[in-house]
Amino acid sequence: MRLNRRTFLGIAAAVPFMPASRAQRGRGGPQYPIPDSIKALKPMLDGVQPITAAERRARIAKAQSLMHEHKIGALVMEGGTSMFYFTGSRGAGQDPLFVWILPAKGEPSWVASATSTLHPQGDVRTYETDGNPYLRIAQALKDRNVSGPIGMEERVRFSVFDGLRKQSPSLEFVSGDPITIGCRVIKSPAEIALLQRANDITIACYKAVVPTVHDGMDQRELGSNVDAAYAALGVRGDAMVSFGQYTAFPHGSITPQKLKEGDLVLIDDGCSVEGYQSDITRTFIFGKPTARQRQVWDLERKAQDAALAAAKPGATCESVDAAARKVITDAGFGPGYKTPGLPHRTGHGIGLDGHEWTYLVKGNTTKIQPGMCFSNEPTIAIYGEFGVRLEDCMYITDSGARMFTKQSPAIDQPFG
Repeated sequence: MRLNRRTFLGIAAAVPFMPASRAQRGRGGPQYPIPDSIKALKPMLDGVQPITAAERRARIAKAQSLMHEHKIGALVMEGGTSMFYFTGSRGAGQDPLFVWILPAKGEPSWVASATSTLHPQGDVRTYETDGNPYLRIAQALKDRNVSGPIGMEERVRFSVFDGLRKQSPSLEFVSGDPITIGCRVIKSPAEIALLQRANDITIACYKAVVPTVHDGMDQRELGSNVDAAYAALGVRGDAMVSFGQYTAFPHGSITPQKLKEGDLVLIDDGCSVEGYQSDITRTFIFGKPTARQRQVWDLERKAQDAALAAAKPGATCESVDAAARKVITDAGFGPGYKTPGLPHRTGHGIGLDGHEWTYLVKGNTTKIQPGMCFSNEPTIAIYGEFGVRLEDCMYITDSGARMFTKQSPAIDQPFG
């Protein structure tokens, strides 16, 4: 769920449990001493292999093949994860406009400010501060004899799209999703290895952080410990932290919370390795669980197991969601997406973005293929009481889904 500022201001007074932003999850507040379990951590980046130039060239070749298949003449994108995926550059910087153009045939082009500090390689078309960058984009397309529709990557700003169509009113524009999704949704062995390392680091972080939990701590302190652990492990990352009844809110709460005996603790989020993301949630008891807490936790674990078993090549994404949801609704929760129960999708794609295509949700008939990667995170939310989310990420092989991490075995044992 994303809240813009207007929506936030409009409902903040009426809703006491607001989603916690990253800045509110432990950063920018009091400084806490670093516990010994975190001081003992060492960086875990030895042996990490970045994506090679050869693999990026293969990605470009696949994109051009897909462009011919979908009759798209060229793909236009600005800075972000898709640009990074194909070129190794994230773009942006101080340039008012920084664009990469991939034609269906021929070499790509860059359009950048004459004062750009990004220094792209290859065919670079520069514009002056008072110049017309859209003329440069149009000229690059003309020079490559682009005749088909122009695919716009999903994060291209409307102002760029609008400027280009005004510069070249005869051009047709379409979504670039068939190209970017068609390439990015299937991960290579090198990408799987980077995702594996990010997941391994997150588990190491959580294992160091869980022993720091103590009576009376607030969620900011635990979030600060997560930040410190990631830094010690050599990466940047953070986590959403919730205690007690606030664990029922899928996106957390900024409401101040103090941990007490018998509360559930929920830690959710991840880190990045060479741009590739982890996303792991552990929910565990502080103290001794009640029968109710243990029953719901065990049910959540069964739902996660059901999703893992259902995620096979050829199955639809919605069937994985249905498998997890059935476990929960058969136990009397729901039905469907109602609470108490599972109010959101069972999982999302993961890679260079923490949430990317494609989603394990009702209505998504996309067929699962080897190389796809998903979070597996059915959640049981019981507002006013507590919630349980167990989240591990999985990758699809020819024989089925495999977790990057060992699942949590019990409510009082966060780690396998």
